[in-house]
This record gives sequence, C-alpha cells and structure tokens, in this order.
Amino acid sequence: MAAGVDADASAAFLLRLVHDIVAVNVAAGMFRKDCTDLVRRIALFTHLLEEIRDFGPSDHDHASSSSDSSWSADLAIALQAAKLLLSAASVNSSVMPLSPIPSFFILKNTSTSDGAAKRVPFQFQCVTWKLEKSLAKIPFDQFQISEEVQEQISLVRAQLRRATERYGSLNSRKVSNAISQPLGKGGETNHEISAKMNSVPENRGAVRHASDEETKGLERVNSSSTPSEVCLSNEADSKGQENLATKGTEQTKKPDAIVIPVDYLCPISLELMRDPVIVATGQTYERSYIQRWIDCGNATCPKTQQKLENLTLTPNYVLRSLINQWCTRHNIEQPSGLANGRLKKNDGSFSDVTGDMAAIQALISKLSSRCLEECRAAVAEIRSLSKRSTDKRILIADAGAIPVLVNLLTADDVSLQEHAVTSILNLSIFENNKSLIMLAGAIPSIVQVLRAGSMEARENAAATLFSLSLADENKIIIGSSGAIPALVDLLQHGSSRGKKDAATALFNLCIYQGNKGRAVRAGIITALLKMLTDASNCMVDEALTILSVLASNHDAKAAIVKASTIPVLIDLLRRGLPRNKENAAAILLCLCKRDAENLACLSRLGAAIPLTELTESGTERAKRKATSLLEHLRKLQQT
Repeated sequence: MAAGVDADASAAFLLRLVHDIVAVNVAAGMFRKDCTDLVRRIALFTHLLEEIRDFGPSDHDHASSSSDSSWSADLAIALQAAKLLLSAASVNSSVMPLSPIPSFFILKNTSTSDGAAKRVPFQFQCVTWKLEKSLAKIPFDQFQISEEVQEQISLVRAQLRRATERYGSLNSRKVSNAISQPLGKGGETNHEISAKMNSVPENRGAVRHASDEETKGLERVNSSSTPSEVCLSNEADSKGQENLATKGTEQTKKPDAIVIPVDYLCPISLELMRDPVIVATGQTYERSYIQRWIDCGNATCPKTQQKLENLTLTPNYVLRSLINQWCTRHNIEQPSGLANGRLKKNDGSFSDVTGDMAAIQALISKLSSRCLEECRAAVAEIRSLSKRSTDKRILIADAGAIPVLVNLLTADDVSLQEHAVTSILNLSIFENNKSLIMLAGAIPSIVQVLRAGSMEARENAAATLFSLSLADENKIIIGSSGAIPALVDLLQHGSSRGKKDAATALFNLCIYQGNKGRAVRAGIITALLKMLTDASNCMVDEALTILSVLASNHDAKAAIVKASTIPVLIDLLRRGLPRNKENAAAILLCLCKRDAENLACLSRLGAAIPLTELTESGTERAKRKATSLLEHLRKLQQT
C-alpha cells in the first residue's frame, strides 16, 4: 500500500481476507487439525483489523507511512497464502469423509507422494512463520490499539511461533524468499496486492478477481503431476534454494541423507512412526493419525479401503522395536517417555509397562460397553489410576482414553459423568496431555458439566478448566466457550470447594485481557463484593486477588467503583491481614490513579491514616502502593 492510502482501506481489504479464510469449510482429513488451528488463529486478527479500520480519519496521515505500507502488504501476502493453502487442503479433503483416503495421502513407492508429503507441512510452516513476522511489524502505537487487543495479538504471535517450531527446523531465509515470491501466473506480487488494497473501497470486484486468480492457481496446483508448493514455489529460484540447502546446517542435511524404510512410514502421514498400531485389516498406522481418521467418522481402512470389523487399535510392538533400533543406529532422536512397552524414568532408565498397558487397553475397551455397571467400573478404575502417578497419566493418554472420556462427559448417568470429568482433570496434570484434551474438543462438554452436572462434577469441571488454562492459548478458547458465566455462578452458589475451584479458574482466565470484560458482564464484581463483606466467608484472599487482576480493565474499574467497593477496601486497610491490606492498597491504586473523583472519595473516607500506617508496618509491596497513593492524595490537595 502506498504511503498516502488510508489505513481503513487496507484494513478493510485485510478484514475481507480474514472473513474469507474463516468461512473456509475445513473438511475432514489428515491435515484437518493444521487447517483448523490456522483458521482459529487467523480469526483472532479480526479485532485488531477492526480497530485499525475504525481509527480516526484525522489520524490517518500520521499512521500512513512507508512502514504502514510494509506491514499491510506483508500481512496481505501471508493471508493470501493462508487462504490458498486452506482452499487446496479443502479440495484435497473434500472427497475424504466417509470414503477412502485419496491417493495423495496413501503411501506409495513414488517420489511424487513422498514429495507431496514433505511439501504440505512445509507450506503450513511457511504460512505460519510469515503470519507471525507480519504481525510483529504492525505499528500498534500509531493506531492506538487497545491493550486488550495488543495482548490478544501477543498471545496469537506466541501460538504461531510455537506452531512454526513444531513443524521442525526452519531455514528462515529459504522460507522468507519462497513466500515473498509471486504465486506464478495465477498469483499476485506485493505491488498487485497493494494496488488491490487501494481500490477496495471503490471497487468490490477486486475481491472477486482475487478469488478467480486464486482458483486458477489452485487448478494448476491440483492438475500438476508433481504438486507445487502453494504460494511458495518459484522455478526460477530453484538454484538459489539448492545453494541455501548446501549452506544449511548438518542437522538440516541429515534427514535428506538418510532413507527411511518404507515399512517404517505411516501410510497416512508418510512420516516415521513413533507409536505404530494395527487396525482390524492388519495394516499398521501411526496411532494419532488413524485415531483422527476414525474420529472423523470413517469406518474403512485407509490403505485397503476395506470395512473395519472393529475400531480396536492394537500396538505393533515388534515394528516399534525395529523402528527404535533403526533410530539408534542412525543417531535419530527418539521420543521421550513411552517406547516399545517401556517407560522412561527421570534417571534415564526404563521400566517395563507392557502389563500395565494391556490392562489399561482392556479398561478403555470397556468404556464403550453397553453394560452400564461394567462401564461404571472401568471409568472408576481409570479415575483411580490417573490419580496415582505421572506414569499412569502417560499410559492412559497414550492408550487413547481421552476421546472416549470426553464422550462420557455427556452421559446421562451421574456417576459416569463424575468419574469421566475427574479422570480428565487428573490426566490434564501432565503437561503433554493438555493439548490432547483440547484436540479432543473437550471444552464444550466440560462447560456443560460445569453448568448442569452434580456438585462434585461441577467442582472438578472448574478445576479442569483451571488446569487447561495454564497454557496461554487455551485462555482464549476457554473464555470464548461460555465457561466464565458458569464459573461465576459456581462462585456464587457452589459448595465451599466449588467456590475455591471457580475462583482459581477465574483468576487464571482473567489474566488474559479479553476475558476481563466477559467476567464483568457475567456479574463477577457483585459476587466478589459479597465475598469481601460476608463475615462467614473465608475467601477474602481469593476475592482480592481476582479484583487486583480485574482493576486494570476499564469496564471492570467502572463496575468496581459503581458497586461501592472503595469503602470496603479502605476498611480492609484498617482491619485486614497483611496480605489483604497489600492487595487492597494495590486495587485502590489502580482505581484512583489518574482519577480525581475516586481520589476525592478516598480522601473523604479517611484513607490517609491507614495508608500512613501501612507505609510503616506493611509488606514491601504494600509500602510501595501506600506511598504512591499518599503521594496522589497530596497532589490532589495541592490543586
């Protein structure tokens, strides 16, 4: 975009791209998770682009500059690449539901299949990398982006960085050069994208033109005998890429130098198997990929297209042992934890868990039993096992229990529901299991238990949400799931333990700026004030801690003041415990800094005396907060 073009024009164009991407129908397939994650992250761009679009017209001249042109054009290129990649994935996946996997995904002894398998993850890695770099260039200060949206984008960038790393080692020069090239005859250069952004307000046909061009490019990709990298290929630069590959590190070269035996590759992902399992037809697949295939509703063997007589996944211990031996011979790092029926301990030694694995597999098979008593006994045993140790949590998750337990969350039987949600809570304690629980789509069902389950189930649902929300990216998902109103309700009407579980979950969720407004709208301020004033309540600490997090939010601040919380906080300065006094002073400072009206209220209520005492006898943090408040009061009196 040229320097003189208004920011709202480029933001409008970018918003259209985001809306188009969010509208992409992600079909069932082996790359469904990659597509869904990418769409979910791009959807979070909406609030940022809306704020840029709505930025005051009088300020556009200040914000429009060469830097503006750079960030908007870069982001447009990244979004166009994402859109085309998702469209290609959808086209390839459109024939997949309830039908055999197309030949693109089936392992064959051809360089074409192997090349395609390597390209798809690389395409996702490139797009993810470019999106993160484009977001980093946005001049937030020039557009006066709100703190809430800045925090949201910061979290999205962190997610994109982690996602890029998960795809493997990255040659940033190669990716940067590749993604910045034209798409080919059907693609667009930076200049064309900039020109299109200039014309958006007057010419909506440009968007249709873009779709036509992308479709043509996509047709060329799909018709090619050797599919080119979506939005990344550049024949003219092939020599340059070869040179870059030559200059790459030894680690980058190693995978190309070693030929992986075909039998060790998963027929779906074409990747080296780490946890091979056998299906009813006798074919072997990587557990996570075949499980995802089955979870999509397919009942056939991907490779043979035969109907599966049952959906049991049997570990292929012989093949796993051969793969481990091959990895050892070629100095390829093996996954830590479970391997070949042995579990790695903290001291590096291994313990044989073959018997435990067989017993857990038997329990999981009983979870689908039509006999209610048998199912109850199995889920109760899994609950008990998952409570005992980290090793058991690893084994239970590795055996595929999580999706089955998630299904039981919606069971009508109270006992089944209680055991299932508690088992998921126990499993979530192990960090690696958190992503598996999120991937299984557990949040909506956990929230439903939180709303309508028994008190024990609601307590453990709240504790599960707290555990899952320890990962920053999960705070956004949980916050937008409707969990916060249900947690506030438990905070008000739950048992003593339920209130504590709800308080810890709410505190963690409200660390994310976007959830603070949701908590205020759910009535959390009223609930917290009641906790502060109820003499029989032993949760003053929890209430003050949550208020201290909320007080930095504009809507929360207004709600706190409106609820007449200031007199209560001053009273705590006089009679509270040292920690309570510290938090009360911190909250008052947030409420009164740069607010003459609240400062005047503080002065009228005689806060100066307890604040002075706090500067002498409080904790170090309390002394700092009290000193700052007294300084503000002195300045108020001098005006």
